[in-house]
Amino acid sequence: MKDEPDFIAALRALATSPAARGLQDDAAVLELGSETLILTHDMMVEGMHYLPDQDMADVAWKLVAVNLSDLAAKGAEPLGVLLGYMLGDDNERFLKGLQEALESFAVPLLGGDTVSGGPARSFGLTALGRATHCPVPARYGAQAGDTLWVTGPLGAAMLGFEALRDGTGADSTAFRRPAPLLAEGRALAPLVSAMMDISDGLLLDSWRLATASDVSLMLDPALIPVADPVRFGECIRWGDDYQLLFTLPAGAKPPCPAIRIGRVEAENFAPLWLGEEILTPSDSLGYIHHQPD
Repeated sequence: MKDEPDFIAALRALATSPAARGLQDDAAVLELGSETLILTHDMMVEGMHYLPDQDMADVAWKLVAVNLSDLAAKGAEPLGVLLGYMLGDDNERFLKGLQEALESFAVPLLGGDTVSGGPARSFGLTALGRATHCPVPARYGAQAGDTLWVTGPLGAAMLGFEALRDGTGADSTAFRRPAPLLAEGRALAPLVSAMMDISDGLLLDSWRLATASDVSLMLDPALIPVADPVRFGECIRWGDDYQLLFTLPAGAKPPCPAIRIGRVEAENFAPLWLGEEILTPSDSLGYIHHQPD
């Protein structure tokens, strides 16, 4: 059991609470009295999610942003975050970026844990939110006849990573400091039939939405917006863009800027099509974690 999908499949036997949504969603959804809470947790690992010599202020920002992006996909209002931090030589820079992110997104730090260790260093963050619409959007729920949308172009994070890695001086903001689409998520929540954020690449996350919904997604390559058309295939596989991917009933229009990129059909030969091409996980759809040999 070396791969992420196998491990998550095994975890599903333990995650029996309805709040876990069968581990087929971006976050847990916990009904508590008259409120519905949204809980999510993401990690970042040195050399995997950020460059070893990267400014730790940017690492702190991104750690907050990627967790809030999961809340955005649920249409949630952030309530606070819990930080898991591994000490190092640049704690001041991390604190600077953390403060900037918390102030920018108006979310409080509620607590967490601090440890020593590494290298490589790793960090975790748990974000808590309050649902603004029920039922809370899920990866599943797309129906045949729906249209498929994305909130913006894909591949900007890939180009930003390369600019930062190679020191070209080109804009690397999309990779270093992504912006969770919280307002867009809240606006979309009452309308969508399914929604998730794109963290591991458009193709892989489309596969996940399709399989969770038991439908086929038909992506139109001519409609998909990318940051570099010459590198179209890489842009739709690289990930880290944190755009929202969602489906709407036929005829419905999104209340925020978005691009229609395909349609939903009843499950047929395969869950995912790119034009006339059937895609499967063996086609390297996006990023999946593997245990080193």
